[in-house]
Amino acid sequence: MTSLFPMFMKLNDRAALVVGAGKVGEPKIAGLLETDARIRVVAIEATAAVREWAQEGKIQLELRPYRSSDLEDVFLAVVATSSRTLNERIYGEAQVRRVLCNVVDVPDLCDFFYPSVVRRGDLQIAVSTAGQSPSLAQKIREQLEKQFGPGYDAWVSELGETRKLILASDLEREQKLELLHSLASREAAEAAISEHREKTSEVVGSGEIA
Repeated sequence: MTSLFPMFMKLNDRAALVVGAGKVGEPKIAGLLETDARIRVVAIEATAAVREWAQEGKIQLELRPYRSSDLEDVFLAVVATSSRTLNERIYGEAQVRRVLCNVVDVPDLCDFFYPSVVRRGDLQIAVSTAGQSPSLAQKIREQLEKQFGPGYDAWVSELGETRKLILASDLEREQKLELLHSLASREAAEAAISEHREKTSEVVGSGEIA
């Protein structure tokens, strides 16, 4: 059994290399776009979406074969080529340079895995099977998406603002903790989300949203 350390990592302004820009590499690049990493893509061919991201200045795209020097000063690498030989070569070179590397769909050649993620604003719930069954992770994610609906986005944002006010107050430490825990209870969540839905329905019903 693979023992993984679960964590959420900040990649903003860190150098990320993606080798391969086809149908497999495209979604991996899309995921990195949300992190504000400095993304460089090296590939012989690229999908239309990847080319568009390059034209928009979101990524740096170089249409050419991979070179060992591409790993210089890279923090994280994602490999999405159809060549097992090339994949193994890049992973080996990444290990030597101590670059975190993920060879897509090859668990043995991965330092980290892409989890299935439920995103509700600042709330993120990640599910991983350590690469053993991405399909299972996807099914669990779909279940969690139903359990944690869109209303959690606004509620978590409100919780953050309320937390700041409570921590800045003159209440005793125990009182602060008790209040914070009560605000994050299931009952509080259901009440806040229900109220949010009602307000949204009222706005839509009044025609204020075009």
